Amino acid sequence: MKPLFYLPQWFFKTRVLGKKIPLQSVVFISDKCNLKCLHCTIYAKKDAIVKTLDEVRDDLEYCYRLGSRFVDLEGGEPTLWRDGEHDLNSVIRLAKKIGFYSVTVTTNAARPFAGLEADSIWVSMDGVGAAHDAVRGEGMFERLVQHIEGCGHARVSVNMVVNALNHASLDETIEFAKNHPNIESIAINLHTPFPGTEALELDDATRNEVLEKTIAYKKKGYPIMNSVAGLKLMQRRDFKTYCWMANFIMPDGKRLPECQGKEANLCDCCGFCMAGEMAAVMGMKPDTLLAGLKLRVMG
Repeated sequence: MKPLFYLPQWFFKTRVLGKKIPLQSVVFISDKCNLKCLHCTIYAKKDAIVKTLDEVRDDLEYCYRLGSRFVDLEGGEPTLWRDGEHDLNSVIRLAKKIGFYSVTVTTNAARPFAGLEADSIWVSMDGVGAAHDAVRGEGMFERLVQHIEGCGHARVSVNMVVNALNHASLDETIEFAKNHPNIESIAINLHTPFPGTEALELDDATRNEVLEKTIAYKKKGYPIMNSVAGLKLMQRRDFKTYCWMANFIMPDGKRLPECQGKEANLCDCCGFCMAGEMAAVMGMKPDTLLAGLKLRVMG
């Protein structure tokens, strides 16, 4: 029940009083990974960073002091994280002890994740079959499905980042998510062209087609996490942003008040659809507010 009391207070402080208080935090606990995805350059690093539990504690306490009450743990691949006898569940328990209302883990599902104590788990699924494998490596889709089906977690969703390689698999991927009994919902994002990955960016016509299709599926009742209002804003791309609603802690400990895309000067070609969702929240769009409540409270 705590989020139900917190969210109206947060909304009043931010929208009415104009305070920039993050609602959620994205904490990268490591950049160690077990894949070599085409959209990512982390794997090319010679020395992976793996934070200690004490360093993660400092990050989480900092985010909590800012006002954030929801945290997403990311990597690299966060399920690889270890600090002595401590594993990822140690971090999840720590976040709950500090006071976060919910803890989410984002995984590539290349290895089993059964037993994770996160409130929700997001699996990066960039297509069905060969489309996913084209981005993340041969055989990775089969392993992803195997690990989703074997995890035993009640709240597993998938996230598709649509790019120039996999956009033709959008319909099939949304249908797959809808029909799979172990998948709760799907979130759609678009590739953001960080340096070295520009070739994966969608052209304007394809980007608009992807968003139009996603809106159509959403209106049909498909379990798409994005709201129609947020998706429509991503089509416009000229909306006022409120990306301070999520702060980021990078693997090297750098603390960003907004996503790393702003630091890289990529806001004009942003594909993170949460930007549209955040703006729609501040615009008091009913479907976006309902989607947010479902994501953070009602699940």
